[in-house]
Amino acid sequence: MKLKITYILLLLLPLTFTADAQRKKNVAKKTAKAVTKKKEVKKPVAKKVSQNKVQAKDSADLKAATIEIIQSYRPEVKQAVKPETTPDLPPIDTAILPMSYDVPAQNLQYTYSALPLRPLALGKDSARKQFANYVRLAGGNLGTLLLDAGFGGLKGRNYYTVFNVRHLSQDGSLLYQKSALTGLDADGYYKTDKMLWHGGVGVLYNRFNLFGYDNNLYNYTEDQVGLRHTGFNLTIDAKNTDNEKWAYHPYVNVRTYSMNRITGFDCNEYNVTAKLPFTYTIDTSLQIGLAVNGALSNYTTNTTIQQSNNYVQVAPSVQYRKGALEGKLGLYPTFGLQNTYLLPDVQLNVRLAKASQLLFSAGWNGQLRQNTFEQLATDNPYLSIFKGLAQTHSDEVYAGLQTNIGKHITVGGRASWWQYGNMPLFINDTATDNKEFLVVYDKVNAVSLQGSLRYTVGQTVSVGGSITYTTYDADVNRHAWHLPSLRLQADLSVRPMQDLVITGYLTVLDGMYAVDKGNRSVKLPSAFDLGAGAEYQIIPRLSAFAQVNNIFNNQYERWYGYRAYGVNIFGGVRLKF
Repeated sequence: MKLKITYILLLLLPLTFTADAQRKKNVAKKTAKAVTKKKEVKKPVAKKVSQNKVQAKDSADLKAATIEIIQSYRPEVKQAVKPETTPDLPPIDTAILPMSYDVPAQNLQYTYSALPLRPLALGKDSARKQFANYVRLAGGNLGTLLLDAGFGGLKGRNYYTVFNVRHLSQDGSLLYQKSALTGLDADGYYKTDKMLWHGGVGVLYNRFNLFGYDNNLYNYTEDQVGLRHTGFNLTIDAKNTDNEKWAYHPYVNVRTYSMNRITGFDCNEYNVTAKLPFTYTIDTSLQIGLAVNGALSNYTTNTTIQQSNNYVQVAPSVQYRKGALEGKLGLYPTFGLQNTYLLPDVQLNVRLAKASQLLFSAGWNGQLRQNTFEQLATDNPYLSIFKGLAQTHSDEVYAGLQTNIGKHITVGGRASWWQYGNMPLFINDTATDNKEFLVVYDKVNAVSLQGSLRYTVGQTVSVGGSITYTTYDADVNRHAWHLPSLRLQADLSVRPMQDLVITGYLTVLDGMYAVDKGNRSVKLPSAFDLGAGAEYQIIPRLSAFAQVNNIFNNQYERWYGYRAYGVNIFGGVRLKF
């Protein structure tokens, strides 16, 4: 039995080896997959042998074999690039489309007749024709004769002219209390593509009498106290209009002025003033400027005294404006008659609230006044010839407020500190008959307070006024002679109906001092002058007017010894054409 089992095991042993070999072969096939690379084994070339040897038969050569190698492969697709597109309008089709219209004929038949066209009744035209010329002629008490004429009809497309002629003469109740003021002004404007030209001529002839003396002590004839003031001036200037960045405005003025007694020559003066300002606007907020100013003046008296009164000034400045802020900064070197000055020009304006009309202003302003004889004689016509000239240098430091209350009221205030060098003061010639005034110069400090108020309703009502109170502190003199410490001015204009205008005014001066014959200080009486007037249009070309001055007949003295005329009533007509 054991022998049989041994024979069976020997027979099964080969089968076991065969199965194991087959299993290993299957495992090798599973390991290599995917790509198969084939290699061909070429038949080996048989070596040449000598001819004596016999070649090997083809049947003895090795057969070609194929080996398959399998590996894994993962396919990949490259990402495509995203195209970038640029938007653009489609091309414009410029082809003209042929269009044809076929409108059939229309024959309309109406069963009624159309009414004729007639204009409707128009309302009254309120616009008034504007007249270019006028003449006012009036007369009244105190020998008043008034002539005022204006002519503006000479004009064209690019030019226009304006002429004004005036005359006022009065004769008071005192001996030789007379005055006559006559003047002529003519202005012409001519516009080109790049410039606006202006030329002006002025002539004046004024007569005064020196009546401010004691008639009981002195006996003069009218020729001995009569004065004649004559003047002539010529102005030429031009400004460019073609450039928004650059702006320039050259200006030249030539003036002559003389004062003569009726019996002889007293003094003569000529003055030439030139200004050459340039400005450049950098942007809407910033502007820079430069100006060169100067004057040549010569004053001659009947005693062969000749004096010059010249100055030269260079004025650079910067101006800034943006939003609620506006400012200007300038510093002007000025070479005067006796000294050299550095005149400041500093201005600051600030709107305190964006939606408010409240405006705050402050600044420091320096000026130089020539004090020509014409300037002084315009202030005081009873001036005597003088032998000394001095220019006035002034500085003002100020701050103020201005605002609107509602739609009709405007109110403002200002406080200033002043300093004057060589301020001209007028004193009576107490060494003689007291009828003429001399000029003295002094250093004066002053503080002033100003206020203004105005109420306006269109062209119907306008009433307002201003008040200024000033305290003076003179260095040498006891007072600032003949300068009022209180100034009050008010005016009124009311149009109760379209053809009627009523006006009024009030002037108050107080706090004036003078020097009497004993070299004593004298306070002058207050000046209170109230006046009213009215003008009524009779027809569009003709109107009548009346005026009353110094209604309360106040006998005040603006200059010591020279009494006012008193109540003055005059009336006349105005002709427009």
